[in-house]
Amino acid sequence: QPRLAARVEHVAETQGDGLGFDVLSFDLEGNEQFIEVKTTTFAKETPFFASASEVKFARQNARRFSLYRVFEFRKAARCFTLPGEIENHCALDAFTYRCAFR
Repeated sequence: QPRLAARVEHVAETQGDGLGFDVLSFDLEGNEQFIEVKTTTFAKETPFFASASEVKFARQNARRFSLYRVFEFRKAARCFTLPGEIENHCALDAFTYRCAFR
């Protein structure tokens, strides 16, 4: 769909990296689809990091959100897709905390 492909936007570049997804895309009917890309150089089972805003955005937009998991990036990059909420596919471990004074 050339008319839809022309509207795809790498929002992490054009609007910044805090939106909760990297790429604004569209399905064949023209509905917005939100794509987050996670890349590692090792095997597909290699853990990756997701921000709190990415996890929250995926929850709130589960029907239109997909995580694209790119792995073996330096060898022969391969990819698979995880649609919907991230925690439906991955165990989430708290890794860092923001500490604010009371």
